[in-house]
Amino acid sequence: MQSSTLAEITNNPLVPLKGAILNDALARNEIAFVLRLGRALHQYGYPAHRVEAVMERAAQQFELQGQFFTTPTSIFAAFGALEEQRTYLMRVEPGESDLGKLAALDEVTSQVLRGKISPARGAQRIDEILAAPSLYSWPLTIAAFGLASAAASRFLGGGEREILVAGLLGLMIGVLALLTSKWQALGRVFELVAAFAVSSCATIIATQFGSRSIANDILAGLIVLMPGLTLTTAMNELSTRHLVSGTARLSAAFVIFLELGFGVAVGGIFIRKILGEPRILELVALPAWTLWLALLIAPLAFTVLLRAQPRDAMWIVIAGILAFIGSQFGAGLLGPELGVFIGALTVSIASNLYSRLMDRPSTITLVPGILLLVPGSVGFRSLASLMDKEVIPGIETAFKMILIAVALAAGILVGKIVAPPRGI
Repeated sequence: MQSSTLAEITNNPLVPLKGAILNDALARNEIAFVLRLGRALHQYGYPAHRVEAVMERAAQQFELQGQFFTTPTSIFAAFGALEEQRTYLMRVEPGESDLGKLAALDEVTSQVLRGKISPARGAQRIDEILAAPSLYSWPLTIAAFGLASAAASRFLGGGEREILVAGLLGLMIGVLALLTSKWQALGRVFELVAAFAVSSCATIIATQFGSRSIANDILAGLIVLMPGLTLTTAMNELSTRHLVSGTARLSAAFVIFLELGFGVAVGGIFIRKILGEPRILELVALPAWTLWLALLIAPLAFTVLLRAQPRDAMWIVIAGILAFIGSQFGAGLLGPELGVFIGALTVSIASNLYSRLMDRPSTITLVPGILLLVPGSVGFRSLASLMDKEVIPGIETAFKMILIAVALAAGILVGKIVAPPRGI
């Protein structure tokens, strides 16, 4: 069997496979490797079509007959000839992106498929990667929550007061995330509790000290929890005809929007009943250079939140800048909603070229770059309008959200055609 890297086989057409004797010890080790690889990729947020493609190509490289089907909560894998298949079911929970571990998985996969290490050793290495501690400490992660919210406030047009408040609210979200990791029951209602806490604190600050835009404070404080990336991934899956996974992920994003909207509404009403209406101050615009400062800070915060390796920080910042410049240029050509297509296309092409030149997964720069464009804040505004009984504006904003998500998915897919990626 001729050995090649995962980067090479993921870009080649399928070829007929020999049947595999599933009772053979080597075949069992190869199957174990494929299953562990699929589970790990799923855990770190890979879309269904990418997980299935990687598992299928790895099985092909081992000359195994395999069929794979994934949803956001499960993986089905069947090996062998149709009349003699052995089927595996793995129940998996949707995980969080960990770009550092994805890079490690890419390296292990390449070593196995090149024949440098055995499938059994590769499966063991995957288990070690999954069990490895987080790359960044909790104090640094909490600080990244605050910086991401502060940068988001500037993107949303906030002044110095709004940036400060959003940063404090982001720090609070980081503390709640820490508690969630240690208290499983809180994790089931994390978005609801976080939205209630952010809305309550923002309203208290506005009633006592005044605010130029309480909506900016709340939205920026919750920006890390907005399911914009989930929505974009769902559209990506639907675009590639993975209907079950795409529909399920779309439903999950909608539920998160509902939880956030309900928590914000209850928190705001609760504090207003006690302290009265907030004091609204005149908004003071910040100079233009602060926007570029925020554009530098946000990718660095995403580097920590997405657990990317420190050596990738510079590339992530470049991807964020390219996404922003591309979307601004596209907005001038196509309008603000469709302009994100140019931003997504730009960062997708750049990420794929990065993966080819550096022999690293394109996801390392693609996900942080797309995060600057995702329509989570637009979806939240749509829900807020509907809850305020502003039906027409709410529907219009919801349509904008869907349009942005479709534009992002299209930009990513077209970028892969223009510059095919390498590796995982």
